[in-house]
Amino acid sequence: MPSFSGVESSVELSPGQPLPSPQASTTLGVIGRRSVSDLGAVGEIPTSGSTMSSVGTDDQLYNLQMLDAAYRKLPQPKDSERLRSYIPRNPAVTPNSYPQVQAPIVNNPAFWERLSKEPYGADTLFFAFYYQQNTYQQYLAAKELKKQSWRYHKKYNTWFQRHEEPKITTDEYEQGTYVYFDFHIANGEVQHGWCQRIKTEFRFEYNYLEDEVM
Repeated sequence: MPSFSGVESSVELSPGQPLPSPQASTTLGVIGRRSVSDLGAVGEIPTSGSTMSSVGTDDQLYNLQMLDAAYRKLPQPKDSERLRSYIPRNPAVTPNSYPQVQAPIVNNPAFWERLSKEPYGADTLFFAFYYQQNTYQQYLAAKELKKQSWRYHKKYNTWFQRHEEPKITTDEYEQGTYVYFDFHIANGEVQHGWCQRIKTEFRFEYNYLEDEVM
């Protein structure tokens, strides 16, 4: 994983362990969501003290951005005709008693929504995102992660979540303390990843924020 410049050392957290936070998560805003009633999202300037005119302008800009994102992802007629047959990435000979086809339930959005509420559901979602690339399961996993206030950093290929209110917020970036998921796995006998970590004084540049509508 690329290093984060100008950031203090990480604090490792156990997967699935609730994050100690001085504030309730509902007050921190959701990355990518614009709201006047909370502290806002990554990419959003706080609206406290702003006039109704400026709030209206921000909402109009946000709506235009969402329309542009929707236009770039227009469905095509052939989409409904495309087969979604499962092709294993690494085929292996298995006994007949072993399942030979993928379980249909993994294509059910309700399954992923229910899975996300399990104690280690977040770990499973991260696994699906990183190890089921270019599949419908990756899309469903990303959708559930976004529901949990995680947002994807395109430069570092990493999911971030606010740990507290940003200390600095501008039009181009915000800076503060964030939780991120270290997706690296064990290297030899050294367990150096696949866990949640905290980065302090991290600058989140908005042009690296993946914010497509799901």
